[in-house]
Amino acid sequence: MAIAANAATVDCEGPLRSKKRPDELRSHRWLGVSNLRSFGHRSRLLQIGYDREDFAGKPVVGIINTWSDINPCHAHLRTRADEVKRGVWQAGGFPLELPAMSLSENFMKPTTMLYRNLLAMETEELIRSQPIDGVVLLGGCDKTIPGLLMGAISAGVPAIVMPAGPMLRGNWRGGVLGSGSDTWKYWDELRAGRITDDDWHEIEGGIARSFGTCMTMGTAATMMSVAEALGFTLPGASSIPAADSAHARAAGESGRRIVEMIWDDLTPDRILDAAAVDNAITVQQALGGSTNAIIHVLAIARRAGIPLQLERFDEIARRVPLIADVRPSGRFLMEDFYYAGGLRAFLNRLAPFLDLACITVTGRTLGENIAGAQVWNDELIRPLDNPVFSEGGTVVLRGNIAPDGAVMKSSAADPRLLRHRGPALVFESYDEMAAAVEREDLEVTADHVLVLKNAGPQGGPGMPEWGMLPIPLRLVRAGVRDMVRISDARMSGTSYGACILHVAPEAYVGGPFACVQTGDTIEVDVELRRLHLDIDERELARRRAAWVAPARPAVSGYGAIFAAHVSQADSGCDFDVSEIPKTIAEPEIH
Repeated sequence: MAIAANAATVDCEGPLRSKKRPDELRSHRWLGVSNLRSFGHRSRLLQIGYDREDFAGKPVVGIINTWSDINPCHAHLRTRADEVKRGVWQAGGFPLELPAMSLSENFMKPTTMLYRNLLAMETEELIRSQPIDGVVLLGGCDKTIPGLLMGAISAGVPAIVMPAGPMLRGNWRGGVLGSGSDTWKYWDELRAGRITDDDWHEIEGGIARSFGTCMTMGTAATMMSVAEALGFTLPGASSIPAADSAHARAAGESGRRIVEMIWDDLTPDRILDAAAVDNAITVQQALGGSTNAIIHVLAIARRAGIPLQLERFDEIARRVPLIADVRPSGRFLMEDFYYAGGLRAFLNRLAPFLDLACITVTGRTLGENIAGAQVWNDELIRPLDNPVFSEGGTVVLRGNIAPDGAVMKSSAADPRLLRHRGPALVFESYDEMAAAVEREDLEVTADHVLVLKNAGPQGGPGMPEWGMLPIPLRLVRAGVRDMVRISDARMSGTSYGACILHVAPEAYVGGPFACVQTGDTIEVDVELRRLHLDIDERELARRRAAWVAPARPAVSGYGAIFAAHVSQADSGCDFDVSEIPKTIAEPEIH
């Protein structure tokens, strides 16, 4: 992974830029001038115990750390921050660790998605308001990397992502367990009476064996890979297991590299363009990555002023094969993926579908970063002529109840359900659904289409991961393990099944999805990208006219800001006040 410390920075248009002088650093306005305010800034650093030689004329590197005692995915980032600092010192920079909100997917309710934009705002303002010349972004758990990148892009200083990395493989009775995917699988086995409570508790103790993110191709692994495909990590950094010693070395190298990026003024706008975004979408599709990545990539692109539309994901899906045999679309786990060559080897194999001229944080092109990387397991990272699926893992569906689109991870669904027609069984809320599916007298068959409304960006609120609706108990006991489910919610990237998600506009704001009723017939045709409610258009119009908006709970503070400004799923669920491309005003220093 090592890169030359003095690697030349190449502009996207070609010519080299001269390196910054110390008096051109952003932090110079705080620390390098001779006035009363700078006296105060320097004296306070001396108060902490720093020496003038620690910071005089040096780039100030902010290490934005999302470590928390209640975030197991980031439990090691306290240590990794010290390793990043070591690299910054080695390269002649001045590191300052800046704690930021930790989005713990496991514990935050109703969903971390409610707080992704808050992390983005915090990241932007941590950078903007303080003497920061560049940042190392430490995180990995699902919404963290999107939030960190969104904020750093808006702030506009050089930024490099140091991913948290996946945890080690799970284990139970000599078999391999994958986080999330096997949780859902064995929960249904427990509900069906096929395993015991003791079995379940053993699984509980063996499914998560180290710090780090989910080791399936969930949202965390997908977004770490997307960050590398966009050009924001060191080559190969996205797939190193969190507990591997190579992970600690990557942290030190990220610290060294950010110092050079600052001198070279290698800012996000020189890395992120439409071609880089296409690379990210291509990688998400070829990995069988999380459907959540669609929302996050939309938001990231729009922060950079790139007019990305939902259709682009489907266009790329139709031409890119899925070549990573990783759960939930395949069989293996992220630790296996790393041993098979990791993302560098994966990208090298996928090279015919990528724009290899895109600039990355190394100062070199994506093509240069992946040159020579080899695949060591063709069963896991498949050759292009022997894919897991001939198309990408995620499709975009449209129809009269999803005029602005819906998404489906077709690669993780029972193939027989990719074309389906059945009666709707509708739930107006999560609580109604959760109670109903456990009733043994629920009138439901395997042909029914389960529908959950009011679980979108505003209805959730925050668009929780409720989209993998549980199979009703009476069907689970009969052996049913998949059926068509439709919602305006999201689902975990570790989930699987014929789940249609992100219906836009959501029911809560009066989209036509709000008008679906129990007994209506719904048609799904993935090949035709069709999602259709089989009723007369006049009847649909009558229902829409009669629709009454749900009562909104009283909210204040951040909840009120979220409700007033969040966009729909097809626009990335960002705040309307954050999507406007802008130059961040520098704070006044008087």
